[in-house]
Amino acid sequence: MQIDYCDHALLTVEQAIDLYNRSGLGKRRPVDRPDIFAGMLAHANLTITAWHQCRLVGIARTLTDFTYVAYLADLAVDTAFQNQGIGKHLVAETRLRLKPECMIVLLAAPSANGYYPKLGFEHHPRAWVLRGGFSGSAVPDRELS
Repeated sequence: MQIDYCDHALLTVEQAIDLYNRSGLGKRRPVDRPDIFAGMLAHANLTITAWHQCRLVGIARTLTDFTYVAYLADLAVDTAFQNQGIGKHLVAETRLRLKPECMIVLLAAPSANGYYPKLGFEHHPRAWVLRGGFSGSAVPDRELS
């Protein structure tokens, strides 16, 4: 089966949301908010897509400085196309566009925890998340500004 990889595809919000739903990642992303998805696509500075004919079947969406660190925000492959090396190839295509010493970091979905070691990723126990919405102690103090 021919899969084409591209780092300059014109990708619509609808195509991306459809893929995320077909991949299972839609359960963990705001697929009901096209406005947020538009921002996710517009502001990622490295996006590799995988296509079978004219159908989007995979995506690696990354935020990076290309030199020191790359945050692989999303790796999604259509469930009908999984277990064919597409995710591995998307990560390899991402690495080709980074400096050799640049590290890739990610937060794995629980169901994907066993997948990333197969690609050479090492588990790191010290990841921290500060969720949006300004709840908790990280609320900006507007009186100081």
